[in-house]
Amino acid sequence: MADAEVLLEVDGGVAVVTLNAPDRRNALTPAMASELIDVFDQVDAQPEVGALVVRAVGKSFCAGGDVATLTNAGKDPAAPENYDGMGRIYDSFYRLGQVKVPTIAAVRGSAVGAGMNMLLAADLRIVANDARLLAGFLKRGLHPGGGHFVILSRLIGREAAAAMALFGEEINGPKAVELGLAWESVDESAVEDRALELARRVAADPELARVAVGNFRREVVNGAVSWEVATQFERPAQMWSMRRSAKD
Repeated sequence: MADAEVLLEVDGGVAVVTLNAPDRRNALTPAMASELIDVFDQVDAQPEVGALVVRAVGKSFCAGGDVATLTNAGKDPAAPENYDGMGRIYDSFYRLGQVKVPTIAAVRGSAVGAGMNMLLAADLRIVANDARLLAGFLKRGLHPGGGHFVILSRLIGREAAAAMALFGEEINGPKAVELGLAWESVDESAVEDRALELARRVAADPELARVAVGNFRREVVNGAVSWEVATQFERPAQMWSMRRSAKD
């Protein structure tokens, strides 16, 4: 539905998830977060999908948590509806990190707070040269949430994570690439095309893409393992892929 706050299109094995609340710069509400989770569930349920691109309508990728949501939660954080609502927002980008296919964030405009968490949850990031990426939590008088320290530092390291998360440093696309926060920085008009190009490449073999990204995350993303352990993780999947190829 065009009026939904999260849109899903599937084309050529690539799922494109679009944040569609430009009037509030795609800031996340509990309702929008629930839509996101539902869409990610739909993607997982379609075995023909081999990659996912998350993008946004408007001038911002995601401005973080919706101001009204944060204000209400601040009045009584322990109230069940407020506690559950904030948890739903956390769950939305955590769920992106668990999607069963390789994921790419196509980032134009600004990404702040929970919006940063959303792009950090993806497997790969393509960002605009003039993107504005900032943690922004402390500036708003908030402690970072949603595991921000972990998912930021695992990409850019302790020093850069401290600069962004504690000291409020803002970075653009080229700086994001320099730090290892993004794979590529391109002109704003080329962001989504480049992300789709990469997504179509891996989506050409959806079954293999799902197996490969599962092991990639186990070995690299969710706590690095030793070379020896990685060999054991990968061997069954590689043998499966070899046997599959031999049958073709």
